[in-house]
Amino acid sequence: MTPTLVRRHRSHAGRVPSVDRCARARDWAEIQERMLVPLYEAVYERLEVGGAAGTRLLGLGCGSGLALLMAAARGAAVTGVESAAPERLALARERLQGESLQGESLQGDRADAWGTRARGAARLVEGDPADAVGPGDPPFDLITAFQPVGGTAGDSEGLGALLESAAPLAERGAPVVLAGWGPPEGCATSSVLRVATKLADPLRGAGSWRPALRDDLEEITHRAGLRPDGSGRVACPFGYADMDSAVRGLLSTGLFDAAIGATDPAQVEKEMTEALHPHQRRDGTVWMPNVFRYVIARTP
Repeated sequence: MTPTLVRRHRSHAGRVPSVDRCARARDWAEIQERMLVPLYEAVYERLEVGGAAGTRLLGLGCGSGLALLMAAARGAAVTGVESAAPERLALARERLQGESLQGESLQGDRADAWGTRARGAARLVEGDPADAVGPGDPPFDLITAFQPVGGTAGDSEGLGALLESAAPLAERGAPVVLAGWGPPEGCATSSVLRVATKLADPLRGAGSWRPALRDDLEEITHRAGLRPDGSGRVACPFGYADMDSAVRGLLSTGLFDAAIGATDPAQVEKEMTEALHPHQRRDGTVWMPNVFRYVIARTP
């Protein structure tokens, strides 16, 4: 198994019924986010991010910043916007701007394949896309929204509004990339995510998981007034060192939060573990093949 997917991690001791947002952000950055690296690489390769002319990239919902770090390592000038997860944004600042946080640092954990030359030049903003530009700033020539659509009920509505406010900040005809889960039959993780729907049934429609639909991404681009210009599929297997890492990584996505609110963390983790058992190998690692989609659209 690929070493970057199975690195072992310390368990967070003393779990409490409420969701620990800082611990979840760490689990996302240290365990789960790397699962989407094949998606980031495929998009950057296709659009020739960096290159001789450089790229001015605006990352919407940039989270803890791994996609931005990879783009910056290619030579892109990156700007990230994150309004929903300030804990992840704090980790992005540590990764990309070298800001020191109390407690353990991500510098040693993430000064790996993308090197340290990507650090220091990023602009990271908590707020709206308009907050990411100043007077005299040139327009962006690439917008990305890598947070996968098709994970929770209603996730496409918020993204559509975000794209509408971001599109005027880009050049005319600039590519806009949206990502989403592939069809359930192509994603082994769907069997585990169904636990979230079952346990959160009293709260369905309030952040519970729902299967991806075939035209999710295309409908968002249409509502945002963008012009479709291609699409692709990328294999993004989820691999974990052990069952604990698998549970923590998947919990960090937020897709199980509604289930936790409807029941309790112990019940959610128990049923997640049961659903993950068919994907656990003899050596204890957990492996689930998945397919993710992306759509490229153009600004008007």
